[in-house]
Formats: sequence, structure tokens, C-alpha cells
Amino acid sequence: MATKRSSDPVHDEPADKPRAAERIRSTARELFYREGIRAIGVEQIVQDAGVTKPSLYRSYASKDDLAAAYLRDYDAEFWVRFEQSVAAHPGDPKAQLLDYFRGLAERAAKPGYRGCGLTNTVVEYPSADHPACKVSQAHKRKLRKRLTAMAEAMGAASPETLADGLQLLLEGTYASGQLFGRDGPARSLVAVADRLIDASCG
Repeated sequence: MATKRSSDPVHDEPADKPRAAERIRSTARELFYREGIRAIGVEQIVQDAGVTKPSLYRSYASKDDLAAAYLRDYDAEFWVRFEQSVAAHPGDPKAQLLDYFRGLAERAAKPGYRGCGLTNTVVEYPSADHPACKVSQAHKRKLRKRLTAMAEAMGAASPETLADGLQLLLEGTYASGQLFGRDGPARSLVAVADRLIDASCG
């Protein structure tokens, strides 16, 4: 029978099993997005993640801090997807935006779509001082600034107006995708954005 050497690493969990903090974060992301942050308690998160409550509080001081972490992850995922569309069409901001809008329209038509987690959070927590709301507000302001820069690059007569219109289209898609699904207004997102850009840059 083999004897365990003192140099062998000791693991609390199997090497292929995610650490408790990672399970908490991924579980919270799924629950918060699907059900809303207010509707989910700490007890459900730790139960679904298969961890203990002390494990959660070792990583996050409060549920509010966990919610803010979820939204920072959501923000990062958004920008990865957005930058993929930008990289796919070098030097062509219109094509970049339409590529991103096309992907959004497809996601908004899928079952279980719950819109934008960052927008949903502002509805749940309207106070600008809430940690989660701060993450959402920072994201939306950054996006508005980015859309304005892209509108300028497209030669829009009023870049700010075009950027506002594009952001309104995004927010409308987040909401209508939940209401209508596959046959909703999201199916016209790319066509409407295309016409808006052409009208603003003609």
C-alpha cells in the first residue's frame, strides 16, 4: 500500500472542483440575473453553490458587495463581446455597431433572456449610493461615451444625438426581448440602427 509522502499537496477539494469563492460568484450571477438581486437571499446562494455561509462572508462583506461583484463581471463580459465586434471590422465603426446589435438581437430572442443585468439593477436599486447601482451607472456612462466617439468617427452631424439614439435602441431591446421574445421588436434592431446611422451621417 502506497504511503502518502509529506511533500504531497493537501487539497480541501478535488483539483477539478471550483473553489468556494468561484462557486459563490458564478451561482450568484445565475440567480441574480434570472430572478433579480432583491429576490435572492444569501441562504439560497450558499445552498445552490454547495458552500457554507461563513465561506461567503470570507469573500464578500455583504450581499451588496457580492451584487457589485456580479455586476463587475457582467460589465467585463459586455465589453469582451463588444470589443469582439469592433475587432471583426477594423476601421468601420458602423459595421462594428451593427455586428454587435446583430448579436444582441439574436440573444434577445432566446428563451430565458432577462435583458441587461446592469439596467435591471438600476430599476431594483434606484439609489445612486448603492454599490451595485454605482457599477451600473459607471457602465452606462462609459458606453454612452464610447457610442459618442463612434458616432463622431462615422461623421454624424450631431454625434451626441446619434449616440443617444443608439443607446435608446439598446435599452429598448433589453426590455422588449423579455416581453416579446422571438417575434418582438428586437428582430428589427439592426435595420432600425442602420437607418438611424445613415440618417444621422448623410
